[in-house]
Amino acid sequence: MDIGYVVVIAAATLWGAGSGALLPRAAYRLSVEPGEAWRDACPSGHPITGFAGGWLGAARCDVGRCDVGRCDVGHREVGHPKADHGENHRRGAAAYRGSALIPALTAAGCAGLAAAAGVRPETAVWVLLAPVAVLLALVDSRVHRLPDLLTLPLAAAAAVLLGGAALVPGAAGSWTAALLGGLVLGGAYFTLFLINPRGMGFGDVKLAVSLGIALGWYGWEVLFAGAFAGFLLGAVYGFGLVLLRRASRGSAIPFGPFMIGGTLIGLLMGAALAA
Repeated sequence: MDIGYVVVIAAATLWGAGSGALLPRAAYRLSVEPGEAWRDACPSGHPITGFAGGWLGAARCDVGRCDVGRCDVGHREVGHPKADHGENHRRGAAAYRGSALIPALTAAGCAGLAAAAGVRPETAVWVLLAPVAVLLALVDSRVHRLPDLLTLPLAAAAAVLLGGAALVPGAAGSWTAALLGGLVLGGAYFTLFLINPRGMGFGDVKLAVSLGIALGWYGWEVLFAGAFAGFLLGAVYGFGLVLLRRASRGSAIPFGPFMIGGTLIGLLMGAALAA
């Protein structure tokens, strides 16, 4: 086996694990309802500080001897009714702590992309952007929201980075097709949003632009396959909830994670076919 191929996979795995360990704090801060300010305190009420304005760091409070599972702040200061305080605090503490599953999934995704794409310039793009996609999936799964703070820079970064990758020898995709893919998939989701705004959020539309850019890099067949896989995953999940009587046919589900999952499938397929 080529040593360069092994090194790329190992580096991608380490990057995924390291970046994934930093996601729970950012996901906790971003998981708020539209119109609310990003969280700036841990579940116990201590200000979140640290590198990059407190956005990057381990999923723990920066204040010594703070137990995020135990509230030591008055109910009025926390800002919600006393009757709901205990349950809300437990949920916030669990979200803030995160789990080993998040870095493990991020590492697995980065490793899979690196293994499929190999020693090619676009591999670096997929691995760099993967943690942002995982962060979006986490936030959407919690509050059914895809913040512009992430979706818009993700689309811009995907376009710029793939443009750079296209200039490097050995690239297996087309930058022009990537840009067209973003326009096509974004336009398709925008059409669905206009038809049924209750079933498709505008955050999904903006996310579709960046995912379309990524899928379009490998061509129209991959774009279609990745988009279809996202809808299929979402449909299976929704149907499962209905069968388990945990939701009705009209219940809203966070679609972002399934869009991202479908894109991962499409990229793995596209990279493998381009090998």
